[in-house]
Amino acid sequence: MTLQQLVYAVTIADYQSVNKAAGALFLSQSSLSASLKNLEEEIGISLFSRSNRGVRTTPEGEEFLAHARQIVGEYRLAEEKFILKKESKKRFSVSAQHYSFAVKAFIEVVKRFAIDEYAFGFYECQTAEILENVRRYKSELGVIYMDEDNRAMMLKRLRDSDLTFTGLFSCKVFVFMAKTHPLAKKKRLKLEQLAPYPCLSFDQGENEAFYLAEEVYSTWNYSRMIRASDRATMLNFMVGLNGYTLCSGIISEELNGDGYCVVPLASDKVMQIGYVRRAASALSPLGSLYVEELKKCDVNLL
Repeated sequence: MTLQQLVYAVTIADYQSVNKAAGALFLSQSSLSASLKNLEEEIGISLFSRSNRGVRTTPEGEEFLAHARQIVGEYRLAEEKFILKKESKKRFSVSAQHYSFAVKAFIEVVKRFAIDEYAFGFYECQTAEILENVRRYKSELGVIYMDEDNRAMMLKRLRDSDLTFTGLFSCKVFVFMAKTHPLAKKKRLKLEQLAPYPCLSFDQGENEAFYLAEEVYSTWNYSRMIRASDRATMLNFMVGLNGYTLCSGIISEELNGDGYCVVPLASDKVMQIGYVRRAASALSPLGSLYVEELKKCDVNLL
């Protein structure tokens, strides 16, 4: 498998046509088809299904092409910078679990720089995707939490991916809910008191291992559970369904609005918020600034 073959495969996927891709690559259709056939034979899967209307990516091909696009993208960036000597924007991006404080810290960093001079990116995504984004250089940092239950498995996964975790601060566990929730005015809550209400959890897709969950007590036997894929939907469920989730207690009214609150959970658990980076890479100046902004969060320290 060569880089050239990956470029060919990605181009075919983009055009959904071998003929159109051949024209864009200045190749004959037969040469491109032969190269694709050799690649498919080598990797043992069919990347595309053919029809009179063109080609479509197969389910197996989708996974392969996701990796191929990242490799080709990084190659083109390196080519522009070091071979073609093109002027390019400085890049800084972060992947994070669904934390409003992580977004707020990112906003403070962006405010310090001219956006037209930098290519910024912030991705709220599943935990496994956060680790993959950092491993594959899509993001410099990933913001996650660890506790006594998920730490061993998370650290092993990080080591296997040549990543490292740096803790920033530790927090107690809080119940995050709408101020209209029947239990919102309680001074302290137990999990048993929350049983009549739906527990909200961020969906982890195919990676449902307990240690990848964003919420503590992910293995608790909840009688009512609703999964969501984004923070806005989660907030809507809190208002419309009296749902709740478990969190660090660090919320941003500036971003979420003032209709939500946190109540301490009767628990001895401790959440450690920190960041993931590539083990062999030092923090960039923007990465260091972002970490400093994270440290300013108004946390409920132990």
